[in-house]
Amino acid sequence: MTVWNPTILLTGATGGLGQALATTLATGSGRLILHGRNAQRLQDLREDLAGATAQLDVVQADLADLSQVAQLGHDVARLTDHLDVVVHNAGVGKGATDTREVSADGYELRLAVNHLAPFALTKHVLPLLAAGAPSRVVNVASGAQEPIDFDDPQLEQHYSGKRAYAQSKFAMVATGFKMARTLAPEVVTVNSLHPATLMPTRMVHEGYGRTVDELQTGVDAVMQLIVSPKLDGVSGKYFSIQQPATAHPQTYDARVQDRLWELSEFLTGVRY
Repeated sequence: MTVWNPTILLTGATGGLGQALATTLATGSGRLILHGRNAQRLQDLREDLAGATAQLDVVQADLADLSQVAQLGHDVARLTDHLDVVVHNAGVGKGATDTREVSADGYELRLAVNHLAPFALTKHVLPLLAAGAPSRVVNVASGAQEPIDFDDPQLEQHYSGKRAYAQSKFAMVATGFKMARTLAPEVVTVNSLHPATLMPTRMVHEGYGRTVDELQTGVDAVMQLIVSPKLDGVSGKYFSIQQPATAHPQTYDARVQDRLWELSEFLTGVRY
């Protein structure tokens, strides 16, 4: 029997769903590369996981800065020669107010962190994913999806945090579908999911002040996309919790996917 000893990169590992995922994955085998924005919180996480059976490394980057996203790719490549799984979990919620914020690059913050950063990071670590083939990209998206307004993709007009969040997750899912067509599934699969509804995380409490699903629901849903042998070679799918589901209808529109892809490459400066 072959023992799976994966090398997994998990973004947004210092809080909420990411921290719960890190705690679960740390009890397994293989190597776990945990990303966070704050150095102290990364150190605290490492101390919390002192009894881990997986080998742990931590990497720091602010995903609201594309130069740091690129550096993150380099840092991961210095730690390992391959990746079996990348979990794009880091994200920014709708926020407590409808105040429009921008990234270090001047982009609308939720689009920058929730979509542009994982889009660019996947490209930066693609050689590592190819070396780990068959490997997986897991996009932690959301059931909240709203089509991009290509006349105003940065939401400089009619901004709301809810709309910005939903558009960023729409972008993640739609480009995930195109990425799945672009990358050979026997090399890299790309799937997205809505992990759970309003889990008890700081992001949810800030934006909604109430919860629905347990954190473990989200952990189990993401873990399925990471480890399930039933998903070997399965790519370009969307899941709601643990069930195959249908994303927003426009995410399947090839013209929308292509326009989003072009916009994403233009804004990030990466080329697939």
